[in-house]
Amino acid sequence: MVNRVSTVGFDADDTLWHNERSFQMTHALFAGLLADYTDRDTLMARLVAAERRNLGHYGFGVKGFTLSMIETAIEVTDARVPAAVLSEILEAGREMLSHPVDLLPHAQDAIEQIAKTHRIVLVTKGDLLDQERKLAQSGLGDLFDAVEIVSDKTPAVYHTVFNRHGDAPGRGMMVGNSMKSDVLPMIEAGGWGVYVPHEMTWELERAAAPDVTERFRAVADLGELPGLLSDIG
Repeated sequence: MVNRVSTVGFDADDTLWHNERSFQMTHALFAGLLADYTDRDTLMARLVAAERRNLGHYGFGVKGFTLSMIETAIEVTDARVPAAVLSEILEAGREMLSHPVDLLPHAQDAIEQIAKTHRIVLVTKGDLLDQERKLAQSGLGDLFDAVEIVSDKTPAVYHTVFNRHGDAPGRGMMVGNSMKSDVLPMIEAGGWGVYVPHEMTWELERAAAPDVTERFRAVADLGELPGLLSDIG
């Protein structure tokens, strides 16, 4: 019998390793730097608005986030932000780009098990150099049949990826912590979307779960994934 799923795609940040918590730590530093100019809630709302505006210009990742912090600092200080504050923001961005990779529970075991029975592809978005660095430090790189670092995750992108590395999206599965990027567009492309919750999710990656569909699943953690694949066939 032919397996219904032949190729499994994995998101990287906050699916295989921690990522958002470094952003949250930088949020706290950023709020402290601008505390004399505005309260934290207002600052964070302005920052998210800047990030949303800038996605089309800077894309996803630390570099775009750092530029959005600088833009927000200029806005909330009426262009009077001290150079020392800008310098600290830039340093925080550099520190994020060298942050150690910390694998999530079950990530390595799940990848190793599934690699024995399925083609596996890393599908992640963000800055090319930073994502390559994290993959290299994770120790998981050699387990993947292919790696795709994309500017965004859309149904068209999933069509391309799963046609290139698999047997079309219909026999593909995408696993990740973002309902918006990992699950919904993969289901729209005709594949399976598996949601793996993470305790921290960036506001711009939040979305409601899909209406009932046979191609949507949710697991508590990656440790449940091999069993799910076995059940699906």
